Amino acid sequence: MQGMSIRKRDFSHLENFPGTNGNSFDVVLRITDITESLPWPVFALALALPALVIGLLHRSWWPALGLWLFSLSDWALLAALPRFGRSYGPAKPPAAMLAVLRFVPALLPWPLAAGLEALGTLFVIYGFWIEPLWLDLTQQQLTSPKLAPGRPLRLLHLGDLHAEIALTAREARLRQMLRELSPDVILFSGDFINLSYLDDPRAQAAARTVLADLHAPLGVFAVSGSPAVDLPALVPKVLAGLDNIRWLQDELVTLTHEGRAIDLIGLTCTHKPYLDGPRLCEIIAAAHPGQPPVERPFAILLYHSPDLAPEAAEAGVDLQLSGHTHGGQVRLPFYGALYAGSLYGKSFESGRIQQDGLTLYVSRGIGMEGKGAPRVRFLTPPEITLWELSGSARRAS
Repeated sequence: MQGMSIRKRDFSHLENFPGTNGNSFDVVLRITDITESLPWPVFALALALPALVIGLLHRSWWPALGLWLFSLSDWALLAALPRFGRSYGPAKPPAAMLAVLRFVPALLPWPLAAGLEALGTLFVIYGFWIEPLWLDLTQQQLTSPKLAPGRPLRLLHLGDLHAEIALTAREARLRQMLRELSPDVILFSGDFINLSYLDDPRAQAAARTVLADLHAPLGVFAVSGSPAVDLPALVPKVLAGLDNIRWLQDELVTLTHEGRAIDLIGLTCTHKPYLDGPRLCEIIAAAHPGQPPVERPFAILLYHSPDLAPEAAEAGVDLQLSGHTHGGQVRLPFYGALYAGSLYGKSFESGRIQQDGLTLYVSRGIGMEGKGAPRVRFLTPPEITLWELSGSARRAS
């Protein structure tokens, strides 16, 4: 667990926010659509351009031919992913990114460069073919004097399903785990459909197949994710007829476990803390007028982005369950995520974080980004999180 306290910042001056249309990441994804639209002969020749430069630098065409063949093999490996039901994204944009990355080791003497390029192919196989389907179960425990003594509450947190046009072995593993875990309550923190397939009935059907398997004695609750993904007209389509799931839209519901009340607050995410923070306070104040946090029930905030944690801590929330960042999808040893879609950068990239009296957990999520973003995970496998919430010694009266 990371022990830290991030100072709340004012983001009201910003024009672009993570998870919304028009932000820098969204612009990059839209540019990749141009790459995917290139005819295959043109793209094959485009992959040869870095190789041509390498040939000129080495004054030999063997390194150039070798680099081009490695880049073509990347493209072939990525193009084969849908055929084998591993993922369903475009192959050309990530192949172009890999060609750029391969350029650097290709500058080395060719025998050494060839070995590094071969190692790169192994990384491509692992990151695109293996780890994205390697669904982890993360187990967490939390005690609080606000919770009832006795049997812990078993809470299962899911996030970022990002269903594509067909189910994969990852979702099959998820459905098996759901049958085995038998949680008391299930919470889903948003992003139902992959960004590439928001209007595709096949993706909506795939999401509904998974969501229909969610059952728990105290209920299944969900909130909307990023505005660019969980469109206002899309979520009702996905949840239509799924009476096992309650969609929380800026509301507080009370759960009862072992005779003790627990507040569950489901907040719709705009990715703008200066708007969502006051709404959170209004919801809590309406349910518990004038009560200080220590006298209120244990409070769980279900909210898509981790960026509301400073405001949630001030509001007296005990546990915030979020996702959105996917853990960065690609991490480096000793550094962590290369990119985290958070206003606070890497501070909230993934995992359990203590923000004053608030425990925040940022899930790595189940699925992956859409459009031209690589369907890759490296040192960031998908996860679902099972919490055991237990009562500790009673507070002094």
